[in-house]
Amino acid sequence: MKTFKKGVVLDAKSVGLKALEVLKEVADFDFYEITSPSQIVERSIEAEIMVLNKVVITQEVLSQLPKLKLICITATGTDNVDIKSAKALGIEVKNVSAYSTESVAQHTLACALSLLGRINDYDHYCKSGEYSQSDIFTHISDIKMGLIKGSQWGVIGLGTIGKRVAKLAQAFGAKVVYYSPNDKKEEYERLSLKNLLATSDIISIHAPLNESTRDLIALKELQSLKDGAILINVGRGGIVNEKDLAEILETKDLYYASDVFVKEPFEKDHAFLNPKIQNKLLLTPHIAWAYSDSLKTLVEKTKENIQDFLASQK
Repeated sequence: MKTFKKGVVLDAKSVGLKALEVLKEVADFDFYEITSPSQIVERSIEAEIMVLNKVVITQEVLSQLPKLKLICITATGTDNVDIKSAKALGIEVKNVSAYSTESVAQHTLACALSLLGRINDYDHYCKSGEYSQSDIFTHISDIKMGLIKGSQWGVIGLGTIGKRVAKLAQAFGAKVVYYSPNDKKEEYERLSLKNLLATSDIISIHAPLNESTRDLIALKELQSLKDGAILINVGRGGIVNEKDLAEILETKDLYYASDVFVKEPFEKDHAFLNPKIQNKLLLTPHIAWAYSDSLKTLVEKTKENIQDFLASQK
């Protein structure tokens, strides 16, 4: 009879319990939708394999889990796990990279297209009943719609996702420029951040959050943007100063789409909930990575990580 290793999934709700159930094929898993810091040790004490997305695993936690041999992170980032302490204790840590490139790139384009076409405004116009009272078939208003074709699209962070977005923007007829601290030669024109912000019609952020990118775009940078510019953040919360942005949206002709925030979920009194700026915002709850095909790939690669680990133990 086959004996399965004991495993625990600590925050199944982040990826979806149904999607993760396939992991039962490779280990005897207990599933928890959400796990608080005080519950981690109790729920993981018998586990040799731990699967998590955003649960924070510290040296203190690891030291109390003598049976733990493998941590699988259902994400690319690993900053929520103390990698150094895990290695010292002989615990492998595996993540999943390059699973969400198409998903995040498509989401970026969807944000741009929605804001350029003022889709939310016109959707509200129809659903509010205003259209029913119109005396003509259309609604040509002061709300200007725009095209990607002929625009300048600035990419901040020309990594795998940034390059994919650049290709898609090019396919729509945009001129692509980029900003990166690295001077590696690319097929697109490299601009300083100052020049990119001042000259681009659409700007998308695909950079990680670190000391050099925190508050990269704050009040001064936001003031330099062109009138009618669209700024899209699918990188990390904290790259754009949220308070500065909310303030400037009250007076400047500027539009912002974001899938990431400094705190997730954001607070009940967050500056983005200001009624005065709602028509300039397009917000989603950190789901750009989670389109169905990307989720499937993420779980499959996590399963493969577990299988590779188990094979190495034989």
